[in-house]
Amino acid sequence: MSVLQPEAGIFYGVCWVIVCIRLISRRLHRGAWKLLQLDDYLILLAMATDTVLISVMHAVSKNSSNLIPPGDDVSQYSEAEIQTRTFGSKLVLVVEQMQLVTIWLVKACLLIMYNRMTFVLPQHKIVIGTAIYVAVGFVVMEILYLAVWCRPFSQYWAVPPNSKQCSAATNHLITNAVLNISSDLIILSIPIPLVFKVRLPKKNKVILSIIFLIGAFTIVAAVLNKYYSFTHPFGTEWTIWYLRESYTAILCANLPLTYPLIQRVFGLRNWSSHNYSVHSPYGSIPRSHSFSHAAAHSSERRIPPHIPRGFREIFRRTESNEDLNGGLGRQKDDNDDPQFITAAIEMDDTKSGRGSNLDRSPSWRTTEESTRAPDACYVV
Repeated sequence: MSVLQPEAGIFYGVCWVIVCIRLISRRLHRGAWKLLQLDDYLILLAMATDTVLISVMHAVSKNSSNLIPPGDDVSQYSEAEIQTRTFGSKLVLVVEQMQLVTIWLVKACLLIMYNRMTFVLPQHKIVIGTAIYVAVGFVVMEILYLAVWCRPFSQYWAVPPNSKQCSAATNHLITNAVLNISSDLIILSIPIPLVFKVRLPKKNKVILSIIFLIGAFTIVAAVLNKYYSFTHPFGTEWTIWYLRESYTAILCANLPLTYPLIQRVFGLRNWSSHNYSVHSPYGSIPRSHSFSHAAAHSSERRIPPHIPRGFREIFRRTESNEDLNGGLGRQKDDNDDPQFITAAIEMDDTKSGRGSNLDRSPSWRTTEESTRAPDACYVV
């Protein structure tokens, strides 16, 4: 049995289960398979590259490469051993590329999700800046790895190589560690402040925090795979941590989007169970029923005196429906469609021009709250 078993197989299976739940949940939320968004397809691509990663990694754990232990006399190697090490070196090259592509695809999926979450929030600029940093970092790292650190490129599988950078890849590992860990820390820092602004019970906030903090273990795995790559380059510990980093990253990117199917199967309530959604050009805006009822009661005081008594009840019902529907003519019940756990983020950017048109009707507000704009939310 490979040193990677049974852990690698178990986590690989769990990742596929979570990805499938995520896709079905997204189908329930979006209404049709053709309405799935870019990150839904990118996560499938990430699973494809991760499949190649785990398959090739099993072969790497059983083969030697051109990383030759100190004291070995290469001239004593047989032709068969040289061929084996050449093949193993090519496998290491494939593993490195698949691991990089998998991790950076997961980063892209998270940033796309955060882009939707923070579209009308001040944090949106941080998301855009992080996306640029992640993209530029990936391009720079690939250029350095494929065209700079080891020349000519065929030296990556030469036995023996003409440079230590073609076997140990020290410069590449340092570059990867800096760009990977720094971008992970930035990405992890984006949703944490938003958790404190979500209008949810504390237990739900704890669950939400745990899901996002899985990303912290991804950072730990990234640190450990580089630690073992530097300190135990001839061992197999680094191969295990390469896979652990990819698995935890995939879980972190998919778990926040699995709730709609779980809710449908187990008959659970929405996370923001006291809210209903009002659609706007910027997403669904939950409003509490108690808030709307208060507005409806206050509307009774706003009925113009010239309205005949017989028509006042019709007027009251009409205005109450406008309170509930935001003037959009359609009431949406709590239990109508599943909401994502990221759907209740409060907007502090009420002064933003993009959010200024969301609350035109005075019937949104109670008497006490008429002097300030209400909070808004954006659905992922």
